[in-house]
Amino acid sequence: MRKTAVLLFVALVAQHRSEAQNAVVDSISTDSIKKNRFHYEALIIPTALIGYGLIGIESDQIQSWNLGIREEVTEDIDRKITIDDFSQWAPAVSVFALDAAGVKAKNNLKTRATIYLTSFLICNATVFSLKSITRIERPDGSARNSFPSGHTANAFMGAEFLWQEYKDKSIWYGVAGYAVATGTGLFRIYNNRHWLTDVAAGAGIGILSTKVAYWLNPWINKKVFNGHHEKNGTSSTMVMPTYDGRNMGIGFVKTF
Repeated sequence: MRKTAVLLFVALVAQHRSEAQNAVVDSISTDSIKKNRFHYEALIIPTALIGYGLIGIESDQIQSWNLGIREEVTEDIDRKITIDDFSQWAPAVSVFALDAAGVKAKNNLKTRATIYLTSFLICNATVFSLKSITRIERPDGSARNSFPSGHTANAFMGAEFLWQEYKDKSIWYGVAGYAVATGTGLFRIYNNRHWLTDVAAGAGIGILSTKVAYWLNPWINKKVFNGHHEKNGTSSTMVMPTYDGRNMGIGFVKTF
């Protein structure tokens, strides 16, 4: 499992490093999003992760790997480590915290909030739909809603969000976000709450949801906000949904 996680993390960093080298530094405005273009290569890793998870539902070989990993990881567990309930939100929260601390993000608050809300809705609608359709039993036998991992999806959704907003500042913001997201997925396995295939699919869904949100944002800005965006220095309010796998919540942020 450790080798798999390391390989996945390296592949993600390599792809994003390549994207950063080809990126054009944009101004902090909604118009900067319009310069984004759809790149099919950006779909390779998330679709591969989702595909692995889906194939694993029916593959005896992959299911045997799932069982082997669970036995290896849970053999010496003394107690659960619940940090994943909080770490799933850390990358996304970092986007707003860094900007508030003076490390300016790529886009203004209104645009970031719109993108995050869009990705959150896409991600969690997909996760809940697949959970209700597949009804895979969790490793600990507590419920039949294991596939895919919602915690992992939220973590990788936030990691991609952090990457997109700060890749022009430094790739290390994105690397840190993806490291936290990878750790979240590993803790879901360690705590006997998810199979490796659940975590892989969740990671893919999270990444893809944020990419789709960025691609959709110009259309949303045009149709919903009539092409208007906030001016620098004005007051703004953001409402951000949260979900920890059991409870829904709402976060409130206001800037002046």
